Amino acid sequence: QVQLAESGGGLVQPGGSLTLSCAASGSGFIINVMGWYRQAPGNQRELVAQITKSDSTYYAISVKGRFTISRDNVKNTAYLQMNSLKSEDTAVYYCYADVLTTQRRDYWGQGTQVTVSS
Repeated sequence: QVQLAESGGGLVQPGGSLTLSCAASGSGFIINVMGWYRQAPGNQRELVAQITKSDSTYYAISVKGRFTISRDNVKNTAYLQMNSLKSEDTAVYYCYADVLTTQRRDYWGQGTQVTVSS
């Protein structure tokens, strides 16, 4: 069994920065892809950013140039550095991981609230 623990959300003013962390724990697993989705009230969940085991990255157009995703494969942890935050970035951010154990499946974090407001 793999568990994902998220941290780093909170309230920030427009133009500010936050860093989210997502740490995977368990045993006997390999993480292929890690990333974040977000969901604002009334909206569908959308992919924000993801990073592969070989550090290939993807960003949604809305965050490209402002957000940076990285990972530490030794610590099984991914990071999402969010700069120049806007009110439209307000959402619950969910970490996920594409994990291989005896089978391949996605695991999800509990979600962390990011609120951008003055």
